Amino acid sequence: MRTLALVIASALFLVGCAAPSVWAPDDAVAKAAYRHDGPTRLTLFTMINNRNGNGGHTSLMINGSQRVIFDPAGSFKHETIPERNDVIFGITPQVADVYTRFHARKTWHVRIQQIDVSPEKAEQVMRLAQGYGAVPGAFCARATSEILAEAFPGQVSQTFYPVKLADQFAKVPGVTEQRLHEYDSDDNSKVLREWNPHAVARAATLN
Repeated sequence: MRTLALVIASALFLVGCAAPSVWAPDDAVAKAAYRHDGPTRLTLFTMINNRNGNGGHTSLMINGSQRVIFDPAGSFKHETIPERNDVIFGITPQVADVYTRFHARKTWHVRIQQIDVSPEKAEQVMRLAQGYGAVPGAFCARATSEILAEAFPGQVSQTFYPVKLADQFAKVPGVTEQRLHEYDSDDNSKVLREWNPHAVARAATLN
């Protein structure tokens, strides 16, 4: 009876934590699709508190047949950037730059870890991200680590802690690392308010 009660309690907990589903229409996703011409690559982002070193958020950029960001339970939202259940599409260099600057500010920096992988590995990770479903709050590292644990068995294990995941990923052969520090106000909403993809597109045609 005790085991049954625990199973029921766990199920109710998961139902209570269910995140709302976001599903951009097919035409928006198709129009936004972007394939970066660099190598097939995984990029792990870890947002770290500058005061105490704790992790606040984890996400994963995947460059395969197209480039997307798996941003579980993330707050990066813009009407011109389509999303399907925490997978953000259309990650051009400009969007990638806006994404990282959205998270880096005077109290947080971004630990950026990259590894070049085979096209098959990139597609495996992309399928896992697209099939994962909407992630509830505080489960960002848990969801990302579950995907990476399947992609790198025996090298990455599941965890709820962003910094622990980053430390594990750092030990995977081939991973390189850098850190992004910026000193803007903690009100990072202005980064998205100032994002104007139409102006970016016009500037690109002039260069």
